[in-house]
Amino acid sequence: MLFRKYDVPVPRYTSYPTVPHWREENPDPGPWLASIDARLRENRDVSLYLHLPFCEQLCTYCGCNKRITRNHAVEGPYVDALLAELSLYLQGLHLRPRLKELHLGGGTPTFFSPRQLARLMEGLVERLDVAPQHAFSFEAHPHNTTREQLELLADFGFNRISVGVQDFSDDVLRIINRRQTTADVERTVADARALGYRINFDLIYGLPTQGVGDMVHTARKVGELLPERIAFYGYAHVPWFSPGQRAYSEDDLPRGEDRYRLYRLGRSLLERAGYRDIGLDHFALPDDALARAHRAGLLHRNFMGYTTVSNPLTLALGCSAIGDSWTHYAQNEKKVKTYQRLVLEEHRLPLARGHALTRDELIVRRHILNLMCKGVTRWHDERSRCGALERAVGQWDEMALDGIVARSPYSVRVTREGRPFLRNICLPLDDHYWRRHRQPTTPTYSQAV
Repeated sequence: MLFRKYDVPVPRYTSYPTVPHWREENPDPGPWLASIDARLRENRDVSLYLHLPFCEQLCTYCGCNKRITRNHAVEGPYVDALLAELSLYLQGLHLRPRLKELHLGGGTPTFFSPRQLARLMEGLVERLDVAPQHAFSFEAHPHNTTREQLELLADFGFNRISVGVQDFSDDVLRIINRRQTTADVERTVADARALGYRINFDLIYGLPTQGVGDMVHTARKVGELLPERIAFYGYAHVPWFSPGQRAYSEDDLPRGEDRYRLYRLGRSLLERAGYRDIGLDHFALPDDALARAHRAGLLHRNFMGYTTVSNPLTLALGCSAIGDSWTHYAQNEKKVKTYQRLVLEEHRLPLARGHALTRDELIVRRHILNLMCKGVTRWHDERSRCGALERAVGQWDEMALDGIVARSPYSVRVTREGRPFLRNICLPLDDHYWRRHRQPTTPTYSQAV
């Protein structure tokens, strides 16, 4: 069975190279800023990601960088740091960026009060030009998202909300310590729709105690509320990285074929409800902009997920946030207090890790992006060829026998049967994995499916 062969620990490829293989610790900001300037000379449009790390309560399934606190006095200093970090960037750049795409992620962005959210947005639009056609979105916990927050952000041009549903089963939510109800989700969706927002749902399969009945119930509620987009992620059990996941036993987790059955069931039910399979773990209604971009071959993928904004430059503010200029990556300091000290007291960019891509890495990155967004990649000339392709072609030929890809002399295409194994199909290109992690001595990645 394909599942048994391909369900192995594999990177998610939100970047290439993946973060464990980035070379620079505490990098010099000069080359990073120069790479941003070079990109801005081609196009002033930027995508901006802000990491808002605070949560009032620990959801034990979560692998994100977060800080748990009920002390809302932390909001003000953190907003100060975000705006100060942006000012540091602007001082080091020669061109003023134009804001095309903005995403507030977490943590829980709706942890922040309307007053602090207003101060944050006022600071952003004072410092940046805003593109006439822009896409602004934020992640929302349905338990604490208020009408006032929604109205405020709508006034600043936000038009999409990602609601952290995960599952509609009370029993599953209880074991992962997720404090929300179906009524919370329904209220958040109704309020957001009334204000003109488009709706995303985040759903997870493979959660502890989750079974077929839970998946059917969740899909039924999705069909009733009908969000325009779905992110349908596999639960990543990485307790060595997120100790909160030790709150339940591994025996509580659906594993192996039981987990795969949940994925196949969820995918089938979403498609039956009218959604189209869009790339890795994402679904959209046929008339949604993401589905249209997918059909037109214009889908793009960055650290914020799949997007219709094909922009290679992402600036990222906040602790642990990752920026991307296409040729360089940079990640901020992960601890909130250290991040704030570096920005507010030492007045320097809080860079903790970075990576400048080589020629071969840039070629591999493009091939992975093609597979993730278009389901096909080609190498007809020297500009699209590198050393990794020789190994990849041999492995893709074997995958073609399994029916998960289709091959021609200078291309590979993902088949419908291969979509659940998209990460595996990218893996043959990954020189770093094959050099160091073919047989890792410590856990690094989550299972492919």
